[in-house]
Amino acid sequence: MNKIPFVTKEQLDEITKTYPTPFHLYDEKGIRENVKALKEAFSWNPGYKEYFAVKATPNPFLIQILQEYGCGCDCSSYTELMLSDAIGVRGADIMFSSNDTPAEEFALADRLGAIINLDDITHIDFLEKTIGHIPETISCRYNPGGLFKISNDIMDNPGDSKYGMTTEQIGEAFRILKEKGAKEFGIHAFLASNTVTNEYYPMLAKVLFEQAVRLQKETGVHIKFINLSGGIGIPYTPDQEPNDIRRIGEGVRRVYEQVLVPAGMGDVEIYTELGRYMMGPYGCLVTKAIHEKHTHKEYIGVDACAVNLMRPAMYGAYHHITVMGKEGLPCTHRYDVAGSLCENNDKFAIDRMLPEVEIGDYLVIHDTGAHGFAMGYNYNGKLKSAELLLKEDKSVELIRRAETPADYFATFDCFEIGKKLV
Repeated sequence: MNKIPFVTKEQLDEITKTYPTPFHLYDEKGIRENVKALKEAFSWNPGYKEYFAVKATPNPFLIQILQEYGCGCDCSSYTELMLSDAIGVRGADIMFSSNDTPAEEFALADRLGAIINLDDITHIDFLEKTIGHIPETISCRYNPGGLFKISNDIMDNPGDSKYGMTTEQIGEAFRILKEKGAKEFGIHAFLASNTVTNEYYPMLAKVLFEQAVRLQKETGVHIKFINLSGGIGIPYTPDQEPNDIRRIGEGVRRVYEQVLVPAGMGDVEIYTELGRYMMGPYGCLVTKAIHEKHTHKEYIGVDACAVNLMRPAMYGAYHHITVMGKEGLPCTHRYDVAGSLCENNDKFAIDRMLPEVEIGDYLVIHDTGAHGFAMGYNYNGKLKSAELLLKEDKSVELIRRAETPADYFATFDCFEIGKKLV
C-alpha cells in the first residue's frame, strides 16, 4: 500500500528552483479542511474550543490559519506564550499547560490572561507566591494512575507518567483553590498518545466526566470546562485506518449526555488540545538522494538528517517514503535511507522496500507536519531547514527561512571569536 503525497514531482521541480532541499512543506488546503471537520464534529457543544498544541508545530503562519477558525493556543513554555501573544492570541484563548514550571513562565501566562492548568498540587502555593493571587478561572491536570485500556488493549501507562495529580490530590487542590478565590474550574487529562482508534476520546471523556461529577458534588466548585487534551493520532503506516473525527465527536456527545447532563452539568464546555491530528498529515519533509553506498547493506544517503526529523532516530518511528516520479513502480529494492550525522541511528528508514532510487531523486517523507521541524536540533553543527507553505492556489510561500552558519554561531556574538564566526 502507498500514501499519496499532497505535492507532485512537477511542483517540486518548480519549488526547488527557488528553495533547495531539504525543506518542510505544508498543505494549506488539507489543514483548512481538517480544522473545519473538527469544528463540525464538536458543534453539538456550544462552548467547544480547540487549543492547538503549539509545541507540535510552532510556526505563526500555520497557527494563524487555525486562528481563522477560532482556535486558541495550548502553550507549555515562555517562548510559546510569546509566539501566541505576537499573533494576537491572548486571554482565555491561551491554555497554559506546563510542568516543572519556572516562575517567570507563570508570571507571563498571568500577564497575558491565559487559563493556567496546574500540573501538581504544590504548584498552587508556587503560583500564588509568583503572581500574588489565584486566578478566578483555573484548571488542574488529572492522572488516575494505572493502565489505560480499551477492551483488552493497553493504550498507555498513566501511572508511569510524570504529569498530573492523583484522584485524592485533585479533590484537595479544588478545595484549596476555592478557598483562595477561584470561581471557575477546569479538568484536564492526557492518558494516551497517538491513538489510532475512534474509541479513545469517548473513553477518556467518560473518565473525566465521572470525575467532574464527583468533584463538583464533593467540593461544591463550578466546573466550567473539561479539556480532553490531545492523543488523537494519525495513520503513519499506509495500512492504518485514519480516525473518523465525526464518529469521535459523536462518541463524546453520547457520554456527555449519559454522564454530565443527568448530573445537571449540561453547561460544561469541551476543549481539545490537538497537535499531531491538526498538522501531522499536512506536512512532509522533502529531501534529495545525494549518495548511494553498497557495503553490508544498501544505503541511500539524502541531504536531510535527524536534525530535520528526529522521530525515526529517537523512537524508531515509521514515516512512509515516496520516491517522487516513481510512485507507480514496484518496490524491488531494500534500502536504509540515511542522513549524514555521526550517529548510526540517523536513518529515516531501515530495510525499506522502495523503487530503485537514483542520485537526484526527490524523496517525500510523509506525516512530518507535527513534531517534525519542532524537534530539530543542531548536533554536528547541522542547520535547520526552511519551512514552506503550499497554498490553496498551488503557489508556495516561505514561512521560515533556513538557518545559516550565522544563526548557529549567534550566541558567541558577545565574544571576540564570535566576530570572526558571525
